Amino acid sequence: MTTKPVERDAMLLALTLARRGPAGINPQVGAVILSPGGEILAEGWHRGAGTAHAEVDALSHLSPGDAAGATAIVTLEPCNHTGRTGPCTEALLDAGIARVVFALSDPGDASGGGAERLRAAGVQVEAGVCADEARDLLSSWLTVQVLGRPHVTVKWAQSLDGRAAAADGTSQWITGAQARSDVHVRRSRADAIVVGTGTVLADDPSLTARTPDGDLYDHQPRPVIIGERETPSDAAVQQHPLSPWFFPTHDLAQVLSELRGRGVHSVFIEGGPSLASAFLSRGLVDEVLIYTAPLLLGGDRLATTNIGVDSIGDAMRVNILHTTQLGADFLVIGAPLAASPADQGDL
Repeated sequence: MTTKPVERDAMLLALTLARRGPAGINPQVGAVILSPGGEILAEGWHRGAGTAHAEVDALSHLSPGDAAGATAIVTLEPCNHTGRTGPCTEALLDAGIARVVFALSDPGDASGGGAERLRAAGVQVEAGVCADEARDLLSSWLTVQVLGRPHVTVKWAQSLDGRAAAADGTSQWITGAQARSDVHVRRSRADAIVVGTGTVLADDPSLTARTPDGDLYDHQPRPVIIGERETPSDAAVQQHPLSPWFFPTHDLAQVLSELRGRGVHSVFIEGGPSLASAFLSRGLVDEVLIYTAPLLLGGDRLATTNIGVDSIGDAMRVNILHTTQLGADFLVIGAPLAASPADQGDL
């Protein structure tokens, strides 16, 4: 089977529609219904828990019989189970859909299997169209489904020679305004922002997501403090719009497990070299954001510390996903290839 150009274009539209839905415990999914001739008949997206799934939302805009022989373009494999709503596979079959094209398979044990059900009923099914784009959209949700923990992003700023601060400990500001603005946008997309008690005591961060004008973004990440030292009552983080969550432990896997239990799907680590290195060494990092400034600092204040690499053969490989220029600085976005939830060691 060959994907038609019109189907790929419809999938890109479906991905745009998916972004209209809320991110979180349910995936963001979009759908487009195409006529046998390739015209768009209807569009839909998932609006949150308990609402119609994207396919059903799209079909709801059509009269009975209008979708007979049509093609459904969906960003995620149609579900095949009954939850708060019925299975999308049955809705597609009842509507007379003849062909289904989707981007990513559903990894859920209960919700997966939709493609097999549709094929068994005689529907043409094609998977993997715009899979990379869909995976990027659903990265945090997929991590929770596959690894059973929140999606973890570790961010740091460094000099060209890999230093996070000058010899005297000063680090504001290594990068420029554009890079810092980009960080705040990414903070605003996360469910939680995590630092260690050392960072709280040394830098007194507010851990808010702010616009270039200093205003707060509508969505703020929940501040999370890891460590056994007490956070002062007058610390800036205590004034955060959301009450901080404190974890007086060094068991990072347990922290992530508890955060997942509280509904957190995406975690943004900004806790300095020690905390970043601890998450990296335990294989608990899905994405790294490395903001690099065109300056040299020398000294021993490295952006990362011990990450469990003793020789070049043990190096932690990183898949570079994207690079971009931000003023004089540049950002590298990568995914550690050794990421694994298996190591449950303590910090």
